[in-house]
Formats: sequence, structure tokens, C-alpha cells
Amino acid sequence: MSAATSAGAAPRSARVPWVDVVVSAVAAVSWALIAMAGTAALGLRLLDADAAGSLGPMTAAVVALGAGGSVTPSGDVSAFGLSSAEATTAVEITPLGVSLVGALLLAFFFLRSLRAAGPVVTVAELLARAGAVVALCVAMAGGLVWAGHDVVTLDGRSLGLDGLPGGDGGGIGLPGPGGLGDVEGLLPDRVADLVDAQAAVGFTVDAAPTLVGAAVWSAGVLVVALLASRRTPLPRGWDALHRVVRPAVSAVVTVLLLAVAAGLAAAGYAAVDDPHPRRIAGAALLGAPNGVWLGLPVGLFVPWDGRASGALLGVLPHPLDDLLRGESDQPVTLGRLAELDGRVWLLGVAAAVAMLLAGVLVAVRTPVDGTPDGGTPDGGTPDAGPPTGSVLRCALRLALVTAVALAVLVRLTGVSVDASLSVLGFDAFGAGLELHGRLGPALLLGAAWGAAAGAAGALLARAAAAT
Repeated sequence: MSAATSAGAAPRSARVPWVDVVVSAVAAVSWALIAMAGTAALGLRLLDADAAGSLGPMTAAVVALGAGGSVTPSGDVSAFGLSSAEATTAVEITPLGVSLVGALLLAFFFLRSLRAAGPVVTVAELLARAGAVVALCVAMAGGLVWAGHDVVTLDGRSLGLDGLPGGDGGGIGLPGPGGLGDVEGLLPDRVADLVDAQAAVGFTVDAAPTLVGAAVWSAGVLVVALLASRRTPLPRGWDALHRVVRPAVSAVVTVLLLAVAAGLAAAGYAAVDDPHPRRIAGAALLGAPNGVWLGLPVGLFVPWDGRASGALLGVLPHPLDDLLRGESDQPVTLGRLAELDGRVWLLGVAAAVAMLLAGVLVAVRTPVDGTPDGGTPDGGTPDAGPPTGSVLRCALRLALVTAVALAVLVRLTGVSVDASLSVLGFDAFGAGLELHGRLGPALLLGAAWGAAAGAAGALLARAAAAT
């Protein structure tokens, strides 16, 4: 029996159960917010970010970023009455670890409310439930705008400036992943002033972009959840969506989640022997999907445009840091990275295996002869008949879904950071990072990889069923 229809189902009233709609929406958004706030707070705490400011406003800002919002940092620096010193910062990055946790819970409660509605849901009720969730997510974003602002005050000693020549010892060593290296160009006779310099760096969650971003994020989560769930009822007449779209979308979503799980496992393994396991754990909580979902397009040969300078070179993985350290305008590709470290080819192998897994899942989950999930009417497995039609269908469907998915991943994992802390005219902590994938090649390569993986997966599934 299809998840979208039921021949023997009793007719359902066309009235929308508004009480249940509101209660289920409140539950979905509340649990999603709690999970996102908990993940953000724990990640920031493990990274010791709360040592420089209040954890609450920082958590609200990170949750706002995770929900598609925007944060504007700004600052001012003074050093013993000396003027012409300011800090400027611009950050554009989404902590996908926070986003993913919230998306999973939001989707879970939304889909559960639809299943409780019966074997068939009306269009009016589907829109009412989705609209209530989106509206509450926007209201939640309004709360984040109210709470997500603070001023973090730093001094020279907290930044490690007392270690400069002329201070208490040798060169400067700032804490953080990879360290920030030595600060050059600072005169020893000004070190005493620098040590006592006060930096007040503030941040504010932008209202309009955050409200719009929360609406787009929540609506996108609900659409993907509805397309990926193979057991959630759909309105009458939507059977084609269940047969054609859901197998491919659910396969791609499954592979992406498995890739994140593998990334978290790798981070846990790396933390065992690392001198700073808390930092690895915090970075993994906030950004494991960022790294994994950036690596997948790179492994599928999607070119990226990137540059990096200053301290942020130290936080990039090898050999990406070496590649971006140069002045070349050539794109970041799997081949160029492999020239610096041959082990990078393993990333391409892993990405190809992930696509093959998606192809097999599409073949297994695609209905055959009107039956759900690829089975026969009596519940058995399909016979080993001529596979041409099913192979082409699996290839085409996975090609379309993978093209869209790869373009979305490229958009989500783009990074833009430009920060500097200038004191007395010296750019002491200048840093920048730009990394953006190319959407056009992502669409084309996604379609090509999806078609090849869909065809290969269909052939493997039928071969396994024939043995």
C-alpha cells in the first residue's frame, strides 16, 4: 500500500484540526530550538569561547546563523589614550552542525504530526501544519534577534601580547587551532602600550535577514523532509511524487547523513591523541557537516575559488592551506590538492563510493510495477527481467536530485571571513578566508555523477536480486 493513498481508508474530514496543528508546531519548534541552543552552547564552551564574553548572547548568535540568519560584528580599540585604532570584522559562515541538529528534530516532529493525521492528508491541513511551523520559526528568530547582541572586551594580556619582544618573553603564541603565529612589524618600545590595549568587539543579530533566513530555512527543511520520508502520507493525487521523487531524495539524504556520521567518528578518533581534544570536539559539534559536505563536492571534481591569508591559514586542513597560501588565481580542485598530497585521491574514492551507495538505495527503494519500495505484489523481490527501463529511470531521477543537492551543498558550505585588529596603524591580526564553489559545474557534475551512480546502482541491485 502506498504511503500516499489507502484504498480502504475511511474518508477524512476536510476541516483543519487547528488545536493539534498549533500544539504539534509548538513542540517541533521548541525541541528544535532547545537542541540547537544546546549544541551551540556546548560547542562554544568546548572551544573556550565563553572565556571572552557571555555564553548566552553568543549562543543566540550562533543559533541565528544556524537558522539562516545574519550577524554583524563591529568593534573599537583604544590603547592608553592613543586614537586611530579600530577593529573591523566581517564573517559569513553557517555552523551546519547547529543547523543539522535543529533540522532533524524539526523534520521528525513535523512528519510525526502528519502520520498521526491519518493515511491521507488534505492539502489544506498540510499547508496549515507547514505554515504554523514556519511562522513559529520566524517568531523564534525574533527572539534570537532580541537576545543575540553583546560586547566582548579583550585586553592585550588575554591575547598573549605580553609575550612579544619587550614584554615578558619571546614571540607571541595565541591559542586556537593551528595558532596565530608570530606578529611582525610591532616595535618593541610600543609593546607596553599594546599589552594594556583594550578591545571592545561587539556583535548584533541582524533583524530582517535573520527573519527571512529563518523562514527560508524552516520551509526548506520541511520540503526536504516531506520529499525524503517514504512513509508519510501525502494528499490524494500526489502518488507520482511518492513513486518518482521520494526514492532518490531519501537516498541522497541518507548518504549525506552517513557522511556526517563518518566525519564525527573521524573527529572522535583524532581527538583521542590530540593535546586539545576539547577543541576538536567543539569544532566537530559546530562544523562537522561543513567539512564533510565541502569535501564531497571537491571529491566529485567540483572546482572552488579560494584565498586565505594571515591567521586563518593555520586553521585550514593540509594541503588546502599550502594551496591557498600562494597567489595563484587557479581554482581549488581535487587534482591540484593531490599534487601537494597524493592521499587526497582517497577523498575522490570516498565520494564515488558514496554516490554508488546512493544509486543502490534508489534502485532498492524505487517502486516496481506499482509496488512500494521495489518489491513485488506478494512481498518478494523483483525478478531479473530486462533492466533497461528501471536502469534509465534510476539514472534520470538520481541525476536530477544529485544536481540540485550538489548545488545546495556548494551554497551552504561557502565561507567568507575578513577580519583585522589594527592597533596604532599596524595590522596585527589581519586574516581573511574566501572559499566558494562554482554552481554551474556543481549542477553539471552532479547530474553526470547521479546518472552514472543511478545506472550502476540499479544494475548492482538487480544482480544481487538475481543471485
